[in-house]
Amino acid sequence: MTDERNETSPAPEGPVRAVSLLSGGLDSILATRVVQDQGVEVLALHFITPFFGGHKRGREAEVEAFFREKYGLNARVVDVSDEYMDVLANPRYGYGKNFNPCIDCKIFLVRKALEIMRQEGARFLITGEVLGQRPMSQRRDAMNAVARQSGARDIILRPLSAQLMPITAPERHGWVDRKRLFGFRGRSRKPQMELAERLGITEYPSPAGGCYLTDPTLANRVRRYFEEVPADERSSEDVRLLLAGRPFRLPGGSWLTLGRNQGENRAVAGMARPGDRFLKAREVPGPLGLVRLRTPDDLPLAAGVLLRYCPKAGPEHEVGVGPAPDDLPESVRAARAAEEQIEAWRF
Repeated sequence: MTDERNETSPAPEGPVRAVSLLSGGLDSILATRVVQDQGVEVLALHFITPFFGGHKRGREAEVEAFFREKYGLNARVVDVSDEYMDVLANPRYGYGKNFNPCIDCKIFLVRKALEIMRQEGARFLITGEVLGQRPMSQRRDAMNAVARQSGARDIILRPLSAQLMPITAPERHGWVDRKRLFGFRGRSRKPQMELAERLGITEYPSPAGGCYLTDPTLANRVRRYFEEVPADERSSEDVRLLLAGRPFRLPGGSWLTLGRNQGENRAVAGMARPGDRFLKAREVPGPLGLVRLRTPDDLPLAAGVLLRYCPKAGPEHEVGVGPAPDDLPESVRAARAAEEQIEAWRF
């Protein structure tokens, strides 16, 4: 019989190295620290996509410094946005309550971590999963599927529930001490909070989910996007726009997003790609708009939608257009869009 474990030979002289999946939540922080505190050198991989951690794009050094200074972790931010679009399009294990492919997501992230693990010469993988904590992705059968389908098999270690699970290669080779791992189970966070206190971790994120695909409103936007936009036209960059502010898809296929407040205006300002245009009504207050044009005919339509949210603008008004929020050298005079148009274009 063939042994299907992803077995590795005992580590050579020198420190043992591992990689962990660092979501940024308490469980993944603890799992990384528990192994690190046993003398293992751990590279903590913080994966981001438009659906989780997307606001950290462009701030990688700042985020890595935060994890290092706050929790003593050697973190690396890894953007997997484009590849993740394929995962979301056709998940083998289906979706959760909304548009969240939790099991396929975990398989994908573990596979990516395996690639980096091998590049870095590390020996095993760490995740912060807790048996029974989440109904879809942290059942025993789902966790076994993740280990099997990702190819990690026997080198994936879940330190917080390890004592409830079969022994793994890192334990068998003595790279970690199984007695210093844990047997947490279920949805209570009390054991994790007690462990955090013992490790001197006093501040950590709340347990609220950070994935937009579990939010009913945002998940419906993404579902509609995948239903209506052909596969060869889909883009993670376009998805970022529909997840921000008020998104619209104009008749020519152009994307328009309007900020609803100053915070969203700042977020929209950071999403521009080469060729995108910013819009703002001249001389009256109103939102910042970002339009990704597929055809020039959509530009006056985008300006008309923006004017709908400028109460002090007249039925027709001049809208500034340019490459940056504070650089709007062009102008387009547009009519305020009718409500029925706006509803037809709203995404």
